[in-house]
Amino acid sequence: MPTRRAVLLSGAIALATVPAVALTERTASAARATTGSHAGDPAHAAMRTAAATGAGGALRLTLPAPTGPYALGTRALRLVDRSRPDPWKPTQPYRELMTTIRYPARDAAAYPAAPHMLPGEAAGFAALNNLAGIPADKVDWAATRTHAHQGAPVDERHAPYPVVLYSPGAGDPRSLGTVLCEDLASRGYVVVSVDHTYDAGAVEFPGGRVEKSVLPAGMAKAGDDPDRFVELLEKVTAVRVADTRFVLDRLGSALPADLRGVARTDRVGMFGQSAGGFTTLQTMHDDPRVAAGANLDGVLAYVREDTDPGHLSTVAADGLDRPFLLIGKDGDDLGTEPAWASLWRRSTGWHQGLALRGAEHATFTDAEELVSQIAARLDLPAGAVEENIGTIPPGRAITAGRAYLAAFFDRRLRGLDDHGLLDGPSARFPEARFFPRSV
Repeated sequence: MPTRRAVLLSGAIALATVPAVALTERTASAARATTGSHAGDPAHAAMRTAAATGAGGALRLTLPAPTGPYALGTRALRLVDRSRPDPWKPTQPYRELMTTIRYPARDAAAYPAAPHMLPGEAAGFAALNNLAGIPADKVDWAATRTHAHQGAPVDERHAPYPVVLYSPGAGDPRSLGTVLCEDLASRGYVVVSVDHTYDAGAVEFPGGRVEKSVLPAGMAKAGDDPDRFVELLEKVTAVRVADTRFVLDRLGSALPADLRGVARTDRVGMFGQSAGGFTTLQTMHDDPRVAAGANLDGVLAYVREDTDPGHLSTVAADGLDRPFLLIGKDGDDLGTEPAWASLWRRSTGWHQGLALRGAEHATFTDAEELVSQIAARLDLPAGAVEENIGTIPPGRAITAGRAYLAAFFDRRLRGLDDHGLLDGPSARFPEARFFPRSV
């Protein structure tokens, strides 16, 4: 299996460099990686239905149900930052973002299930995504429904609820973190997912206007010039951090009135995958309002490969004084990730790290579930599955990711006992390999 390129712009690069994989006869190992993917996870297997076929023969996919006690409501919110021109589109005198808010809800079934992606977002994802060898044109990306219900009233019984922000990988839409975001919200959090406009493949605004990514053009302009490459990565991260800090500024006033009454904005956590994980920890470094953060397989340096030394971010160079969690793919540790090792040595706050055996970079996104469905229906070869989501059964990967993320935020934002799940190896998750305490 190829090594993950630690480039933040993985989605942009994929558009130009990943060839389509021919649909060949599936090998026995591919069958084990797809149709047998939920062995050992009865609840997930019972929930998951086979992908259906929609109009034109395109696949219609499903998402796993969240595991917490709360039904979910959701609302989309456009935010406009008039204090700065858009850094990717300087002729626009303001920066605008789209966010999705998920929260514990009551009477949710009376409201429509929200789409996973709006039509414009779905088209953008099909055109620009980092799923190697997956024929995007075979999938109806706009057909998937989430488990959150549009406009459902807030469940106030156990409020206030801590707030958790989510930042996706570079080139990815905020919707690609739905599985983890919905699960956290179902456990009693207000979860705010942020799209980074002109970074994500496509962002759809009210009225149907769609703004597409500029990253492919930026990568083409940088070419093989190392200085331009570093400058582009630095800009991507700086813009994302500024976006996040603006969202933090607006949390107290921009949320709908009923959500302002239940969201505990003085206890804010954050997590993200890939560039979103980098954004999470860099925001923590720059802004004390983020009390705890989880980085899901995000490099913390401006480098082309994870193993490249140098070009450290300030968070990796300085460390953190608040709690953080690192979760990596198979093979990630403090010996293979120089920026992680630097962060680890220099941090004074509580920290923990682990990698999941058999996991790949996209394991920590909705691709873990979606790719397995697509591969099973289209008889994709084993390599197309493993390159994207590794060899870990999707049911196990999703269950582990949800459990460790919830344990971390429960402990750090709510003071709840996680029964030692974060303290070391557990019989519940033998696929988790913890990092040593010192490097």
